[in-house]
Amino acid sequence: MERSSCERSAAVSIFTSSLASPQPGLPGVALVSISRLQSVCETVAPRYADRARFFSVREGYGAAVTALQAYVDAGSVDVVLAAGSNGAYLRDNLSVPVVMVKVNGFDVLSAITRATTSWPGAQIGLVLHETISHELADLRAWLNISLKQRAYRSIDEVRLAVANLAAEGCSVIIGPGMACDFAQQAGMESVFLYSLGAVEEAFERSVELARVSRQKESKRVRLNTIVAHLRDGVAAFDDAGQLEAINPAMLDLLGLDREQDVAAQLTRAVGPLLRETLEHGMPVEERIEQIGGRALIVNCMPIVEQGLRSGSVLTVQDALVAQRIDRSLRTSQRPKHLVARHHLDDLVGSSPALERVRRLARAGAAHDATVLLSGESGTGKELVAQGIHNASRRRGNPFVAFNCAALPEGLIESELFGHEEGAFTGARRGGKPGLFEIAHTGTIFLDEIGEMPAALQSRLLRVLQEREVMKLGAGRATPVDVRVIAATHRDLHALVAQGVFRADLYFRLNLLQIALPPLRERRGDIAQLARHVLERSALQYGLSEAALERVLTFLTPLFEHYGWPGNVRELENLLARAAIYLNNSAGEEWQDLQAVFPEFGRMRQVVADGYGAIDHAQVADDAPVHRSPTRGELKRALEQAGGNRTAASRALGIGRTTLWRLMKDLPGD
Repeated sequence: MERSSCERSAAVSIFTSSLASPQPGLPGVALVSISRLQSVCETVAPRYADRARFFSVREGYGAAVTALQAYVDAGSVDVVLAAGSNGAYLRDNLSVPVVMVKVNGFDVLSAITRATTSWPGAQIGLVLHETISHELADLRAWLNISLKQRAYRSIDEVRLAVANLAAEGCSVIIGPGMACDFAQQAGMESVFLYSLGAVEEAFERSVELARVSRQKESKRVRLNTIVAHLRDGVAAFDDAGQLEAINPAMLDLLGLDREQDVAAQLTRAVGPLLRETLEHGMPVEERIEQIGGRALIVNCMPIVEQGLRSGSVLTVQDALVAQRIDRSLRTSQRPKHLVARHHLDDLVGSSPALERVRRLARAGAAHDATVLLSGESGTGKELVAQGIHNASRRRGNPFVAFNCAALPEGLIESELFGHEEGAFTGARRGGKPGLFEIAHTGTIFLDEIGEMPAALQSRLLRVLQEREVMKLGAGRATPVDVRVIAATHRDLHALVAQGVFRADLYFRLNLLQIALPPLRERRGDIAQLARHVLERSALQYGLSEAALERVLTFLTPLFEHYGWPGNVRELENLLARAAIYLNNSAGEEWQDLQAVFPEFGRMRQVVADGYGAIDHAQVADDAPVHRSPTRGELKRALEQAGGNRTAASRALGIGRTTLWRLMKDLPGD
């Protein structure tokens, strides 16, 4: 029965007028029926007004689908309630769940009872959806009724079933609303099959299913909104590898054409990765792939629900974005004190030897080549390293200094390369990044490289070659972008010949070598350097201009003739001592001054009359002594200082590191 377009436009109605103020946001249930079931539904619906909104649809089959589709697309209808062949058709042609009003045995027996009571002795025809009841046929004799059954699957089969039953002598028809309507048109009596209880049970299922569907849809929309705003590409597939969802970022990262078949394009781009996950159930993690001329980080993970694999999810990230995030993360986590304070202009002096150092340092700073600084202790190797860093493109990034002779072998490894949580007893909770990681994008200065244990030399070589570090206890390496500057006071070439230092590491480090001259080889710079140091610390020691000049005058013979085994470090030590002692003392005997300044004694200088007066002619006649203390002199200095290395090194005019090195290197008396 076709309706006019006006009638069809009114076929869908929201009968809120018969309901008690429906709450906004409630799930929607469409009640679909062509005939008598609709009136029963409209009778039951007000009882559920606080749990759902109801849409009455007086259409069937294709017309009902057309009428409902707009509401389904708008999200107004979550579930459809229908019955019989109409419900079966809707279930096959709508994307929302369809709840069927089910007829049970009690409904059939109740309808038969009403028919036999109203029309005793009448032959009864029963019209059921899809299949007849064989159990009822077996009970026919026991019930003492004349009953014939017919099944239907469409509205035309309902009309035909009623006509056949009428031809076979049936005067009463039991069936759905359409069967009852056809029976009445044929002059027959009818009993509506669907009971109130069956309709109420269908309402319960519909309302609950609509509530759950609305919740799931809300979560799905929320998740899709979140995924749509991700910068990473995301795509979900079912267990057969069919595309279920994809976000805009994935289309952009893979360069897919939105006007073409997206699923086919995606399969061509990532098909092998997807098959690897689906066929073997193994995840693909952080795989670097070249797709569409772009380097991408690809992950493909299986989706497991209740122990069963139900699909897979593919994520894609731009490698350049990952690099920027990595740089930002490392920058935010690095200690703030890892900065280089000195520049190459801080090298005081104008001697040819020092000018050569500046020239080579500036040449090395222009490139990322590894630099090897050699020279005696105290010649300013770290100052030059900081100057190279600040003159390079890495300035502003971290400068990390580490003394390879300062820690035992096990701690050196952990400090340089880091460790994962639980890598060893006492390992920091959460793990710890190594100095190479901390120095990422900057410079690491490895002082006393000649003291590095042999076992760690191979690990350092791998870092220099591969530009990646392996933490203790880690399963994968971490890439690092680090400029290495090494320094040593020892002859690495001789150590290689002795088999103490790896030859391949030596050649890797010795790309650009800068030899720093000892202070005695640039005596012309000493007076200028001493004045610079004193002016810088004048406020600290309360030095007036006159006192500063007095200190410089007093120390002039040392500037010209002392051997300076401790180099610049020893000079700074001596200047500090002189600033403290000479600024607050006057008229001391030379014996007292010699005790405070043993450097003069090592020069075999002769004290003349007056405070600080020195026989410069005598000094000139004496050959200066340019030798390091013997082991016996070192031992005596330690004994006199009561074992205090700081006091002993001060008395000898050398640094503590130099004292320790001399104790280790010098032969016995």
